[in-house]
Amino acid sequence: MSDGRFSSRFGHGPDAAEISIREDAPEQVRGAILVIAEGEMGLKPGRLRGVLCTVLRRLPDGGNWSEYPNVWNECQGLMSEVPWYRVYDFVEALHRNFAQSTKPETADRWEGLINNYFVEAGVGWKLVGGVLQSRGAEAFESSVAAAGEALQAVEMLTARQEIHEALRDLSRRPEPDVTGAIQHAMAALECAAREAVGDVRSTLGEVLRRNPDLFPRPLDEGISKLWGYASETGRHLREGRVPSRAEAELVVGVAASACTYLVARIREQSGRRDV
Repeated sequence: MSDGRFSSRFGHGPDAAEISIREDAPEQVRGAILVIAEGEMGLKPGRLRGVLCTVLRRLPDGGNWSEYPNVWNECQGLMSEVPWYRVYDFVEALHRNFAQSTKPETADRWEGLINNYFVEAGVGWKLVGGVLQSRGAEAFESSVAAAGEALQAVEMLTARQEIHEALRDLSRRPEPDVTGAIQHAMAALECAAREAVGDVRSTLGEVLRRNPDLFPRPLDEGISKLWGYASETGRHLREGRVPSRAEAELVVGVAASACTYLVARIREQSGRRDV
């Protein structure tokens, strides 16, 4: 979505920055969010303060009447003081405010501007339909998006929902639920594998043992080891062994890619039967 600037109209801009901000909201990010809302979206400080105070569950300063500089300074002060996760609550709250206004289309513009900034600034979040989701590296994003589309296309809605829940767990604030993300990702893969072999009862481990040709060799060994890893870290967590966010993203990304492969396999087999 173009924001009217020269760079946007002609497709110029900085490369996507490496993600370096996730469980944090540095001062420059807080400031940029306010500048985008006030300068590019045209919101008056009074409206901004109203949304901020709602998010923070506090009353505005009754002594501040003039939009500039008093209320605007109050908005900046509030943004600089809040916990990092409230900054992102504010981003979502503004989207709802736009969506409920007399010009609901402005919510889409807000989403586009915020997402563009987050990519440029290396912020690991993206606004999707008014809800912030964890944003990973390009390969991770592509694999998860492809899996969701493939599963939707063949109406494997349970598996698709499990992928969605894995993303939700990675997106939880202030701390992601990494074990939950791993569990949901493997549940999605288990659903897809069951569908591929016509076995609705077996676990993924059992499906892999009974169907050694489900994945091409030696990739089948990798999927089997992934199941073993997920069983240990996501299902039977040991004391002192909490998986990292990077590990969880790896599992979700690989599981998503495996789901996409299984959908392609199911379609190919279905095409052969129809011939």
